[in-house]
Amino acid sequence: MNDELDYHILSNLLFDESEDLIALYALRTEQFIRINPAGCRLLGYASETEALTQAKAHFSWGAAHATEQEIELMRADGQSLKGLVRITAFKGISGEYQLIRLKNLELMQHMQQQLEANDRRYEAVFTNATIGIIVSDRQGKIVSCNALGYRLLGYEEGELLGQSIELLVPESKRGSHVHDRESFYQHPQVRAMGHNRDLYAQRKDGSVFPVEISLSYFQVEEELYAVGYIIDITFKKEAEQALLLQNQRIERLNEDLEQKVADRTHALMTTLSQLERSKDELAKALETERELGELKSRFVSMASHEFRTPLTTVLTSASLIEKYPATEQQDKRLRHVQRITASVNHLNDILEEFLSVGKLEEGKVEARITLVALEPLIQEVLSDIQGLRKNGQEFELDLQTPELFPTDASLLRKILVNLLSNAVKYSGEHTVITIQATLEGTDLCLAIQDQGIGISKEDQKHLFERFFRAKNAINYQGTGLGLHIVMKYLELLRGTITLKSELEKGTLVTIHLPGQ
Repeated sequence: MNDELDYHILSNLLFDESEDLIALYALRTEQFIRINPAGCRLLGYASETEALTQAKAHFSWGAAHATEQEIELMRADGQSLKGLVRITAFKGISGEYQLIRLKNLELMQHMQQQLEANDRRYEAVFTNATIGIIVSDRQGKIVSCNALGYRLLGYEEGELLGQSIELLVPESKRGSHVHDRESFYQHPQVRAMGHNRDLYAQRKDGSVFPVEISLSYFQVEEELYAVGYIIDITFKKEAEQALLLQNQRIERLNEDLEQKVADRTHALMTTLSQLERSKDELAKALETERELGELKSRFVSMASHEFRTPLTTVLTSASLIEKYPATEQQDKRLRHVQRITASVNHLNDILEEFLSVGKLEEGKVEARITLVALEPLIQEVLSDIQGLRKNGQEFELDLQTPELFPTDASLLRKILVNLLSNAVKYSGEHTVITIQATLEGTDLCLAIQDQGIGISKEDQKHLFERFFRAKNAINYQGTGLGLHIVMKYLELLRGTITLKSELEKGTLVTIHLPGQ
């Protein structure tokens, strides 16, 4: 009973968690009285009972005091095993005992070799990395730097160890860097530094150079370390500067090209000045073009896309008119004149949008609030765009509005024309366009729902930007200014606009106008 009490006490302390062989040997009975599960496996026995009866054959006993030595013993399966054995003698309640602890040297050597191999691999990666790597502790002291880091910063190997990381920061930024470093250690996370701003590092000789830096971290016991990965981007910055100069040159070339386009457009308009029906439209188009000074760079791009087809049509038709001088060829001349007129009208629509943007941004448009009859105004707008409807398209009205509402009739009319024209243009034949008007308190809510091509989530974020066109609308005529103009008009009316859309399922546009 006393023997059992002794080994149960030791079992609670040593046997349960150990991965080494731990055995208890009673000198009085010269028998093993306990072997832990790890020891059974190490000696090659399936159970502790079997191990206890055979274990004595694996050991030779020395003096009953603490010893430690390397031994080689045979497992139950006949294989040899090298181990480091430590024998500790002690006295228990029922006599003297020996506590035997055996570590598997082969396993230890294998683990040591793996650790050494890992160390070599880490050292090779760290030393030969193609970016600079610097490791610092919580106090900002540099504890490690690879070879490329030393070369980038102009220091001899080992010279940075123990130095403050602020030594590598330009002097004008060192104060703020201390705060940034302390903030990083409070909330460490893997991230890139310098978002939306340029970063520079300082060499030993005091010179600075542009860098890209990303941070990571690791923890050893209770110490937190920051790892900075540094890339010299001097060549990148030089390339960016060269690209900027090249872009400026391209802009100048674009301006020259724009002037040539303007000159040729003017020459074309002069040639067609004899056509009385198109004279006013062409003059207006030229006047609009001259007023778009601040949009010149984008105008060249728009002209190359939106102006090419109508201008080609005008030029081709003008050339063909010369081939029909006879009186009996009047119908052919008229057909080309109509093509010219339609093309000029299309050009005029485009230039009108440019002119509206110019006036809005120059502050030349003001809201004039009066009491407006909403329902007649909406009916007039629908009448005006009847000619745009496709085959089978219908308007469905649900108007629950007061007879009069305080707003600017002209601006509201332009907003409705723009939104309803879009609904017609981007919807197919035999579709329904719903116009709903309701009061929410004193505010007016106007909603236009179509069954058109819809707009992707990605494109919806940019719809109100100048010249932006959704990817699925490229094949439709347009300048990308319509919704931008609508938003500007609503700002003048202190209104808001929201848009919900899914591809191929249509679009719902809702505007809110304040009633007071």
